[in-house]
Amino acid sequence: MLLRTWDVRVTCLLLAGVAMVLWACSHAPAGSRLVLEALDGSPVAVFADDSVTTRVFLFTRTDCPVSNRYAPEIQRLAAAFANPTTRFWLVYLDRSESPEQIRGHLSEYGYGLEALRDPRHRLVEVTGARVTPEAAVYAGSELVYRGRIDDRYVAFGRARPEPSTRDLERVLEELAQGRVPEKRTTEAIGCYISDLR
Repeated sequence: MLLRTWDVRVTCLLLAGVAMVLWACSHAPAGSRLVLEALDGSPVAVFADDSVTTRVFLFTRTDCPVSNRYAPEIQRLAAAFANPTTRFWLVYLDRSESPEQIRGHLSEYGYGLEALRDPRHRLVEVTGARVTPEAAVYAGSELVYRGRIDDRYVAFGRARPEPSTRDLERVLEELAQGRVPEKRTTEAIGCYISDLR
């Protein structure tokens, strides 16, 4: 009888522990449990490394002319701001793009950034991204910016010679100075992600 009472108590404690873990997972920020795909097909938990405090996701696809024109600017920003606590990822969204096509795209545009795939649009749903190119910046597990890289494009096919506002750079500068910017969203111009669904 004593053994059965002990078994019931242990079982209750185990169930309580499982319930606490499930509660904690269900109340964690949606992005913190997010898993994307590396080009070799392995899972990448982009929020798992606690030493990374700033995460920059740049949504792209191989066939978007606007995204491709931003390749030099994306590389410039990554070179200027990447450090042990800041990570940049190119996120490819088109499920029909093979890893080989993506590797060819990275090579063609001289990208040195890590590329991930989001064929099920999990990160798209979490961030609310609508077009490529579009940036999503996290401070810790909190989305602080989503939108355009800069205001070079005023409409699809209409661009200024030079941008007058460098939105993504401004956010990255604030984070680099140890300040968390106010949450904001800007409208990006590019290729619609909804066309890929």
